[in-house]
Amino acid sequence: MPTPPPTGPVVTRDSLAAQLRELGVRPGETLLVHSSLSSMGWVDGGPVTVVRALLDALGPDGTLVVPTQSGDLTDPALWRHPPVPEEWWETIRATMPVYDPATTPTRGVGVIPETVRTWPGARRSGHPHTSFAALGPSAAQIVAGHAADCRLGERSPLAKLERLGARVLLLGVGYDSCTAFHLAEYRIPAPLVEVGRPGPKGWEVVTEVSITSERFDELGHDFERDRPVVRGTTGAAGARLFPLAGAVAYAQRWLSTHRPREEEFLNPPV
Repeated sequence: MPTPPPTGPVVTRDSLAAQLRELGVRPGETLLVHSSLSSMGWVDGGPVTVVRALLDALGPDGTLVVPTQSGDLTDPALWRHPPVPEEWWETIRATMPVYDPATTPTRGVGVIPETVRTWPGARRSGHPHTSFAALGPSAAQIVAGHAADCRLGERSPLAKLERLGARVLLLGVGYDSCTAFHLAEYRIPAPLVEVGRPGPKGWEVVTEVSITSERFDELGHDFERDRPVVRGTTGAAGARLFPLAGAVAYAQRWLSTHRPREEEFLNPPV
């Protein structure tokens, strides 16, 4: 059977930049973007066009930030999509490449963050699992000092984005992709977890705050109901724009009430 023609609308750099401005993206601001290219329609130029349009809307004084996570640099015993045979685990741990901000690819966050990561002048933070990449005048400040034992907490770019008054843009994705909510998890009681990864001296295990996106969709629904969130479209994708600090503060209260995790301290998983 012949391949069906692509569905629209046709999205160009100029049309996307215009929609971003109409949504309320401001020149000179700092913007944390979570995105799905496939949700936007037929984008002429693919992810490069999206990045250029975002930079156009932000202008030369604005800073674009994206998550550039690398969840494949983790313990193979925990892999589920797909799993690998147990007899491979030790070999994988012993030979897994160490995280390198310049060369380690992203995984699971889409093609737009990978495009930002490789963009000329991009800066990337140092956490081997939950890094962020940034383009613009504040990029180096935002990504510097990302502690190796703090995925998404006070010593991560999220806390710096909060202090800088950044906003969050969800571009064709839901609230389950909103990393800002994880910063709230560090500010309420949460269990700790041991995390394995390759290190400069071989396989290492560090202690981190346990984080999960469970019920973030419900949290986002209530946040949007109770707080001002700008909604619009970019191509075929729905878009949401809101202050990061407001989302973190709301999530801190909501999670304490609706998703307390104290029982995990009393009944740790076997």
